[in-house]
Amino acid sequence: MSATVYYLVAALLVVIDQVTKYLTRAFLAGQGTLVVIPGILGLTYVENTGMAFSAFSGFTPVLAALSFAVSVLLAVAIWKAWLPRPFCQWMLTLVLAGAVGNLIDRVFFGYVTDMIEVLFVSFAVFNVADCCVVVGGILLAAYIVLFWREEEKPSAGRREQK
Repeated sequence: MSATVYYLVAALLVVIDQVTKYLTRAFLAGQGTLVVIPGILGLTYVENTGMAFSAFSGFTPVLAALSFAVSVLLAVAIWKAWLPRPFCQWMLTLVLAGAVGNLIDRVFFGYVTDMIEVLFVSFAVFNVADCCVVVGGILLAAYIVLFWREEEKPSAGRREQK
């Protein structure tokens, strides 16, 4: 499959992420939690200047630079098919979309807009981009750990058998 398809899907996910963040800023700021599914799911406006669980709060320029570098690396990895299996390419696409979605917020607002709140457990408020990063990252790591065959692993440092 062409890298263009992966980039188009990533762009679509970024648009979905940005639209949900725009709607959150426009309609939820100062409104408290809007319960979507009682006891399960709510929408709450949060300005996160950090990353997951607000770690590194206040380091927005550093996080933006890191997000940019990771986004470039992921775009190259997709283009060059460093992980050639389609499943891996799709997971890289998810992570790329999430990195770009949050990068846009950091650059233009100085924070990331979060809104999805799980109500039945104390957990960080998150957004669509975060979902992309987490799902893509976990599934990619699981694939590499569980299904990556020996012949697919990089050959650097491996001795040739005679």
